[in-house]
Amino acid sequence: MSKSRLAKARQLKERLRKRELMFAGWISFAHPSITETFARASFDFLFIDMEHSTISIEQGQRIIAASQAEDVPCIPRPVSHNNDYIKPLLESGADGVLAQMVETPSEVRHLIECTKYPPLGRRSYGVNRAQWYGFDFEDYIHEWNTCSSLMLQIESVEGVRNIEQLLSFDEVDGVMIGPLDLSGSLGVPGDVNHPKVIEASQRVIDQCRERGISCGTQISNVSPDGVQHLLDLGYTYTILGSDLFALCQWAKDTSDLIQSIKHQQ
Repeated sequence: MSKSRLAKARQLKERLRKRELMFAGWISFAHPSITETFARASFDFLFIDMEHSTISIEQGQRIIAASQAEDVPCIPRPVSHNNDYIKPLLESGADGVLAQMVETPSEVRHLIECTKYPPLGRRSYGVNRAQWYGFDFEDYIHEWNTCSSLMLQIESVEGVRNIEQLLSFDEVDGVMIGPLDLSGSLGVPGDVNHPKVIEASQRVIDQCRERGISCGTQISNVSPDGVQHLLDLGYTYTILGSDLFALCQWAKDTSDLIQSIKHQQ
């Protein structure tokens, strides 16, 4: 990772800690041309969904590279907390990690161990794209701990219940609330606007505000009113849909158009 990319990573971390208003994109398809297109859309940073997609680690590296080539930081969401997934993504040059389904303090400690170099963590020292294949090794290993972002996804009753403990770690920079899984955990699967989901989300939002870290979520059908509603709730960043949602909505709209025209003939 070159000095300029380290600077971008640090800038993202600082903006998360300052709770600045930001907008992110969500990548679910592997081809880097999609990432390049998204990176030109004025997003502040991009996430890679590797939990609910078929994106491999090798494909993830290409997405990271495509995003950073446009000076847009890139945060992957690995399929699990296993270091077998986290380590190669960091070595690929990711600017941090979004960890899915975080529920306990022990999981946060494990994530810190995986993502930070000693003495904060136990990440092993190696040479790959992150260190620009050795050209920036010294800069990278000395700056990584202070410029990388660790983000937790809260999406269960237990995660909400333990939120104060989860946010007690100084290494945590931001939170993403996962409304779909949270709705399922609360017994109202799919109803992301249910009062139970809103109440649980508000508890997390309020705790993030008290801790001075960013809190965001995703909106599938993007509209000015929808985004403003999230900001009114206290979110500091919003993920504006995804490539999958955008394509799906286009397909639905096109299908409706086709059926409408056919029925008129």
